[in-house]
Order: sequence, then C-alpha cells, then structure tokens
Amino acid sequence: MVQTVVCSPSYKTGCFSRYTRTRIRNPIWCGTSESLVALELDMEGQAQNNGESSSGKTASELRTPTLDSAVGALKLGGKYDRELEIARRAVHLACALCQRVQDRLLKNEEKANTKNDSSFVTVADWSVQTVISWVLSQYFGEEHISMIAEEDTQALTGRDGNELLQGVVSTVNECLSEAVTFGLDSPLKSLGTLDVLNAINKGNSKGGPTGRHWVLDPVDGTLGFVRGDQYAVALAMIEDGEVVLGVLGCPNYPMRREWLNYHHRYYRLMSKLYPPGSGVWSKGCVISAQKGSGQAWMEPLVNDIIKLGLSTLARPVTVSSIDDPALATFCEPVEKENSSHSFTEGLAHSLGLRNHPLRVYSMAKYAAIARGDAEIFMKFARAGYKEKVWDHAAGVLIIQEAGGVVTDAGGSPLDFSKGIYLEGLDRGIIACCGPQIHEKIIAAVDASWNSSSL
Repeated sequence: MVQTVVCSPSYKTGCFSRYTRTRIRNPIWCGTSESLVALELDMEGQAQNNGESSSGKTASELRTPTLDSAVGALKLGGKYDRELEIARRAVHLACALCQRVQDRLLKNEEKANTKNDSSFVTVADWSVQTVISWVLSQYFGEEHISMIAEEDTQALTGRDGNELLQGVVSTVNECLSEAVTFGLDSPLKSLGTLDVLNAINKGNSKGGPTGRHWVLDPVDGTLGFVRGDQYAVALAMIEDGEVVLGVLGCPNYPMRREWLNYHHRYYRLMSKLYPPGSGVWSKGCVISAQKGSGQAWMEPLVNDIIKLGLSTLARPVTVSSIDDPALATFCEPVEKENSSHSFTEGLAHSLGLRNHPLRVYSMAKYAAIARGDAEIFMKFARAGYKEKVWDHAAGVLIIQEAGGVVTDAGGSPLDFSKGIYLEGLDRGIIACCGPQIHEKIIAAVDASWNSSSL
C-alpha cells in the first residue's frame, strides 16, 4: 500500500526553467557581472592548469575524449563505449525530469507517497524507471533488455493508483518529448498507460551470474529528494557477474567543491537569490566510468550546459591522495534506519579521524569519494538488512576507476553476481581513496567488531 503525504518545507528553491531544443549560444546572465560568469566557467579546476589533471598526469598522458557537441559524449575506445554513451544520455535526461519533479514537490504542486516500509516514493521514481527502460529498449532491442530496478507497478495498478499512474504517464511523456535535446530519439507517439506499466515492469529481472543486466536506482536517496537535498540517478551494467559501466547523475551535487561546505538550505537560498542562468551555480553533475579504463569522468548537467552556456568538456576525476586517517573526511548515510551511526562513529574515533563526517543522502557519497571531496565511506547495516545491488553498483565501479578501493569489511570484493542482493557481504561496505587507508580501516573493524552490538 502507498500512502500520500504532503511535503511542506519552510523554504523554496529557485525554479528550474525549461530549456529549448537548441543550444543557447549567447545566454542572458540575469544581470550578474562577468566576473561571476568567469567563476562558473572555472569549473574545470585549477588542477588542469598548465596542462595537468587532478591525478598529476599531463594531458598528453590521458586519453582525450572526442566530444559530442550536444552532450559532451566521451569516446574512449573502450569495449562498452556505445552502451556507456546511451546510458549517460539517458541519465542526463532523467536528471532533467527529476529536477522538475523536485521543484514541484518543494512548491507543494506535487505530492510524495510512502511505501509499506515507510520509505518515500514519488512520481519521479516510476517516471525515471520508465524513461530509462524505454531508452534502453529502443537502442538495444526490447527483447534483449534485462533490468534490475527498484520500483514495481503494484501501487499504480491498485484501486487507488489511477491518479498516480496518470501523473507518471504525463511526466514521462513530458520528459521524452525533449529527448532530442539529449541526443536521443523521442517516441513517435505518446506512451499510454500500458506502455508505461510495461516499461516499469522490465525492471523485474532477477539478474544472476551470466548474461547482461542493467541495474537502476531511479531516484536513490528519495528522502533527500523530497527534502530538496542530495539524491542520485544511478545506472550500471553488469556482464557475467561484473559491473562493467556505471553512471551517477547527481543533480544537486555542485560541480564546485567549495559549495559542499554549506548546509543544503543555504545552498538552496543562494540558488533562489541567484536564479538559473546567473552563472553563479553549476547545480549538478554526471560522473561515469567503464571497467578497465582507469578513469572516471565528470561533466555538468546538459540543462546547465544549455542554460549557463558552459563548456561541454568532461574532465577526469580522481580520488584523494590523503593516506593519513587524521586528515581524512568520511561519509556515512544520513538515514539511521538501515545503518549504524554509532559503530561508524566509534570506528572513526579509533582510526583517529578528526574531520566532521560528511553525511550525504544517496549514492552521491560514492561521487564524493571519486571526486576527492572525501576519503572514506563506511556503511554497516543493522541486523536483518540486506544491501541491494542498485544501491551500490554504479558508485563502486566509478570509485574503482577513479583510483579508489571498495570491498566488504572483510576485504573481499562485492559480489554482484547473485541477483538483487549483495549476498555473502561480510559485515559492511568500505569505500576509500587508496589501499593504505583501506588496510587501516579493515584492521580497525576487526578490532572493534566483537565489542559492537551489530
């Protein structure tokens, strides 16, 4: 059963204007100075000045991507280039959908719902699953698509689900009508209710150790989403039990690292004072990687590229080089229901971590590690909770390709070959920037575990 709840925040965000189908070559900067524009266009970062990347490699040592002028597509000569290209475009499209729905939620023009387990679900969750399912089916053949995804159609087909279903259908068609902006085909005609339900139900695959399976969390961190905070659209592909590509769309994760130091309410207040197009805020990013490339790439959202006139250039991101726990920042989930903050706090103390933890909703935590904004992510689930593959697949690969390490708390790789759940997980999940810190965390877990109540 799904219950409807009304979110009534005491603040509002700046609205996200709809963009045109053609790129704006001479954007209007809403009265702000050119110096503010210059600040935003500095998004490639100081690390790339003088031909250097944030990894310390010169530009000539990195494989330079060929950019598609529409969405900044990366052509890296990898085995899964085409799959990654379509996945990236689909995630960009889904992020635009989420921004519109989140804006309506915060204006009380849209309602959030709760599932039987009291977690939130919104029109965006079902709509994103529909859109990405439809896009993948169009480009890779409907009969060949196996997808493991979070949402099902039970709440949409029940006695009280018709109004909710119509909202999903409307949101999906609004989004897909603009697919050409993202370099994707639009449907020849609007999708009907049966089309939408069929697309959502494609996410019912059980996965397994063989074959190709797409893994989707349409809105990871829905609690953050309804609060106007961090969330992520997470899409990955598993082939024969291994994650081979991952895309994380983080619409509220700022391109500029320094804005992470501010509380999300202040961030939204500034977004309202300096509306979209002002050149002050590059609101979100998409990070992607494919297995074996040794690189992860970050780019601004397509709608930011269009509205702000930003460069489409994607840039490589790498993990932090910090190996001293005393200097490290660690991430942990905001939600307490499925994780133990007390154990991670005790572990942080024993490791000598001094910095205040970065508590972030959603798989944006994986983005923080991959970008070097934090060094450690630890999650230790409460007894009885089983981790799902869609909560980790995309982020794990991105951190690994950015130079980091992700294992369970016993030091073993996460096993994505068992279907929906991460079966055989040893105590918890540890993601960090490098092997030295990783070894220290594993040792600290072993020393502290028996005295914990988990």
